[in-house]
Amino acid sequence: MKKLALLALALLTIVACENNTKTENQSVTKEEITVKKSSEKRALETGCYEYNSDGNNVKMEITEVNKNVTGDLNIAYSEKDANQGEFMGTLTGDKLIGTYTFNSEGTESSREIAFLVKDNQLIEGYGDMNEDGTKFKDVNAIKYKFTMPLTKVDCDK
Repeated sequence: MKKLALLALALLTIVACENNTKTENQSVTKEEITVKKSSEKRALETGCYEYNSDGNNVKMEITEVNKNVTGDLNIAYSEKDANQGEFMGTLTGDKLIGTYTFNSEGTESSREIAFLVKDNQLIEGYGDMNEDGTKFKDVNAIKYKFTMPLTKVDCDK
């Protein structure tokens, strides 16, 4: 009987230790997931992103990254009129989609614009627009081209 009691006590101790180990492993996993989610939220940071080559200059200074993303966007393509304006959009996953309101030749205009956020770069997206050219017909059909990536740089002050 004494041996049976010792055997039961030993078995109970082993089971209790295994359950404790599983709980510790689960809490580490939850912490790792939390850290991973936090780093995903930081995919886009405030600051300046710029492309400058072959007479083309595109500079976006992101001033706020919260529920909405806001910033200043200046576009000067080679042999075309320059635009200066403001961007306001939302970041969903790695896609930044919003409205660019700008002045060109004294006229205020706006159009939807999209970027893929990847490796400290903003990659502009292109797709079919509605009849007046102000919104994408289907944001899920936007194609992102790496021909003029805006790379994170220090902002000029």
